Amino acid sequence: MSLSVLFSRARSGIDAPLVTVEVHLSNGLPSLSTVGLPEMAVRESKDRVRGALLNSRFEFPARRITINLAPADLPKEGGRFDLPIALGILAASGQIDRNELTGYEFIGELALSGELRPVKGVLPVAMATTRACRSLVLPAGNAPEASLVRELPVYPARSLLEVCEHLIGSKRISAFRGNAPVHAKHNGYDLSEVKGQHHAKRALEVAAAGGHSLLMIGPPGSGKSMLANRLPSILPPMTDREAQETAAVLSVSNKGFLIENWKLRPFRSPHHTASGVALVGGGSNPKPGEISLSHNGVLFLDELPEFSRAVLEVLREPMETGAITISRAARQAEFPARFQLVAAMNPCPCGYLGDDYGKECRCTLDQVTRYRSRLSGPLMDRIDMHIEVPRLPMELMDSSNRQPIESSDAVRTRVEACRRIALDRSGCPNSQLTGRLLENVCAVSPEARQLLIRAIEKLGLSARAYHRILRMARTIADLEREERIVATHLSEALGYRRLDRV
Repeated sequence: MSLSVLFSRARSGIDAPLVTVEVHLSNGLPSLSTVGLPEMAVRESKDRVRGALLNSRFEFPARRITINLAPADLPKEGGRFDLPIALGILAASGQIDRNELTGYEFIGELALSGELRPVKGVLPVAMATTRACRSLVLPAGNAPEASLVRELPVYPARSLLEVCEHLIGSKRISAFRGNAPVHAKHNGYDLSEVKGQHHAKRALEVAAAGGHSLLMIGPPGSGKSMLANRLPSILPPMTDREAQETAAVLSVSNKGFLIENWKLRPFRSPHHTASGVALVGGGSNPKPGEISLSHNGVLFLDELPEFSRAVLEVLREPMETGAITISRAARQAEFPARFQLVAAMNPCPCGYLGDDYGKECRCTLDQVTRYRSRLSGPLMDRIDMHIEVPRLPMELMDSSNRQPIESSDAVRTRVEACRRIALDRSGCPNSQLTGRLLENVCAVSPEARQLLIRAIEKLGLSARAYHRILRMARTIADLEREERIVATHLSEALGYRRLDRV
């Protein structure tokens, strides 16, 4: 029977659906046809495969060759199917034993010389192959990334000839065992470099401990961007599951995943001219946007009102759900987007409203109102914390001022302890508490409840703002190692809702 069957993986968002590669040889005029919704790069594989087989000293059968990539309704793209197609032709023509193909999945692009070239999106393939209880044969350049899935047998090859030698048993490929990746360090920013701004640094600590979103409002040069850049230095390290999720998103992106960034929390800072598609992702073949590339990390939006209002509105649903679904006429893709939003803005168009140490503000009330109205109420309601970051007086900026300043390591120790309390209690950071779990975890004292009721009535807070204040108060109580939320915790949480008092 001139039929061979083997397995590979396609790409759909951060998933890697199974593709069964069926190769059939029949009598007739020599030809090669590929069916199963292949895109152009897949249709062109016939020329790469022919050249690779001939240059590897195999025979390219002069028969009618039909290649089926099943399921037929799943789009297939890229050169990742070159290797399984070539092996399928060799097995169907009897040049290798088709029984040796069982138990493996294959992925890789072929050069005309028969060498294997790396492909993108290997980590989702490795995760899916592990769940299917099979081994993975892939290009040597992709082996370090695939080995992040520790339980998967990975067989890296440099050429088609090496794969065939492994399958027939003449020269086995050793399973790749990469070194355990080292937890990457951030870019060297440290909180000790920020002078003064004790209130802002306390807010940064609360935001890091609970995973809360944060908006900083202050004049130019007050340190908003400086504080935001140092947030990753106080965040707790990622778990293995978080690291795999983040790496999987980066793996399918245009840039790809770098092994040296393992367990490094992403920090993305798109320019304010970015489009909505750049933020949420998209394209005819959907790719992740900035919110997905910052999954389990920080998305920093500087000069927030300068972003298009329509662009900012696309953040509302992902901030609530932690995921984004991109729908196109031909396909649909879902990407995770559990990011921590940090934003910065000036208090007015000129930037000097309320600045006691800088220039005098010359903006009219209407100009200030128009500037702030670029941010919609529903979006602001979804941001947990709004704080002021005033300009520092020169005596604090003076380099001769040698007052001791707490380092990021010291703050991160408290943040990790607080996050551990939340995870042990509810299995998630406090910012993700919902429903009945929120009610059970955020029990408040009678005095604190009266304070909260008065604040809601006076400030006209929404139910969403009410829940966000409770989550912040829970984080503050955890930082103080308190089991119950008391009035002081709620007072501090209410103090972080600056724009509710405007």
